[in-house]
Amino acid sequence: MNPPVSLVPVLPDSAPFTPEQRAYLNGFLAGLFSYAPASAAGAAAGTAASTRLQPLTIVFGSQTGTAEKLARRMAKEAGKRGFAATVQDLVSYPIASLATEQNLLVITSTYGDGEPPDNARGFADALKSTALPSLATVRYSVCGLGDTNYAKFCGFARELDARLKQLGAVRVLPRTECDVDYEASFSAWLGQALTSLNTAGSASAIPTTSVDSTEPAPAPRGYDRQNPFRSRLVANRRLNAPGSEKDVRHLELSLEGSDLSYEVGDALGVVPRNDPELVDELLRQLHATGTETVSGSDGKMIPVRDALLTVHEITRVPSPLLQWMAKRTGDATLARVAAPDANGELTQFLRGREIVDLLAAFPDSGLTVAEFVPLLRKLQPRLYSISSSLKAHPGRVHLTVGTVRYESLGRRRLGVCSTFLADRTQEATEVLIFVHRNTSFRPPAPDQALIMVGPGTGIAPFRAFLQERRATGAAGRNWLFFGDQRAGSDYLYQEEISAYQNDGLLNRLDLAWSRDQGQKVYVQDRMRAAADELWQWLDAGAAFYVCGDASRMARDVETTLLEIIQSAGSRTPEGAREYLQQMKSGRRYQRDVY
Repeated sequence: MNPPVSLVPVLPDSAPFTPEQRAYLNGFLAGLFSYAPASAAGAAAGTAASTRLQPLTIVFGSQTGTAEKLARRMAKEAGKRGFAATVQDLVSYPIASLATEQNLLVITSTYGDGEPPDNARGFADALKSTALPSLATVRYSVCGLGDTNYAKFCGFARELDARLKQLGAVRVLPRTECDVDYEASFSAWLGQALTSLNTAGSASAIPTTSVDSTEPAPAPRGYDRQNPFRSRLVANRRLNAPGSEKDVRHLELSLEGSDLSYEVGDALGVVPRNDPELVDELLRQLHATGTETVSGSDGKMIPVRDALLTVHEITRVPSPLLQWMAKRTGDATLARVAAPDANGELTQFLRGREIVDLLAAFPDSGLTVAEFVPLLRKLQPRLYSISSSLKAHPGRVHLTVGTVRYESLGRRRLGVCSTFLADRTQEATEVLIFVHRNTSFRPPAPDQALIMVGPGTGIAPFRAFLQERRATGAAGRNWLFFGDQRAGSDYLYQEEISAYQNDGLLNRLDLAWSRDQGQKVYVQDRMRAAADELWQWLDAGAAFYVCGDASRMARDVETTLLEIIQSAGSRTPEGAREYLQQMKSGRRYQRDVY
């Protein structure tokens, strides 16, 4: 007797459907084709055939594309478990639809100081309305993505979860909060959430069928975050001229032999190695030789020096270490900032302070290598906006990286990955990389006008956009706002940008130099000076993209954009906000901020 089998057709990505339609149809097909042959269990097959698929809506709030990727992964798994799943971007998800949902799963990151990511800001505002109906018929669960180094870890996910509960929705599974190393936590939530919805829903839900053990093994896994490609660095040059206060690097890495590809707007994940000098300083603070053995990433015992170089984060102070030191030393300040309700005081304490400072401040703590290493976080890949088009540079990927160097508390600090790339790699050095998809940051249609605001290293994705639009012969007009400290030393890619102007690809260029005159001039100042023309472009349907610093530049640019929509567009403040929200919903306003 043959065991039950699963024959599930999956629509290819090239099928003429939107991602949401494709996810829904894949879920439908998964449920329709999951069966047990009549010869094996006729009654079971009849039961499965007569059941209906459970509706499931998966919404995501994503800043860099991770939550979106996980939402689509969940939809595929949900289809195998008897759900007809649809995936919806919160930027376009109507708040009125909440009351009509039966099963709802939310996957969202938190951005900045506990705020919603860009695509969820409108939804978050609408969710605060006092006029929303009861959600008593909605079953739901929330998964938050965040970084425990931030005081308001998963802040938006917590607020959203609490608000859904307040509106009467039934929480079928407690919220899961994932740190930057999210795989294990997310996988557990994925399985438990779908099981909980099935249990809370209908006993007639289609079960997951077993698979014939004689089926072919899965195809070999490609290169990704868990399996990065060993690339070869082929170029590393400084873009700033002598006299600049900055050190921005143009880096090129080979993709030969990887089968990796990328789209403009994607990011490249880089797995760094820690600074050997900092590792040695930590070992001295621990009174260790470096030969002591600890568990490595694969569970095998390795020298602690190797573990500190390649496995663990050794700069930012992790919460477990802070709590351990507070308990061991009895220090009142540490006890106060390590308390669960510490917020602003903890942020202030950690500002400019690293693990080495904590160890140096308490040399008699008695902390051993065996105690120290388990308190550390795993060393995480860094994501950089790709600054090239594969159509213009086949077989290569370019990055534009600002090297981080500064002083605090009397010590010289180095950015983990930026100085790894700038200072500790040479041509032919192997660098572990993977492509991080960001489907939320793609260039507009070829015939649509594009306004780009990218000062400093924010130029990276727009250099890629311009290369792509030139390579594809896109007819849409292009306008770039770029700026930095000084024109003479900080005009990144000046020759390329001038060439784009000369050949007509770049229709307008506005430059802002903050240190070339007494009064600082920024990109938002150039926007105000060009307000009337900028509005004409927007009114004619232009897309508006921003890349760069989130805390200051991107906020100021958005404030200025609203002012221009209001003044040049003759709108009220509320009308300007509505217009901007329409731009977001229509993907005419997009940001890649950090």
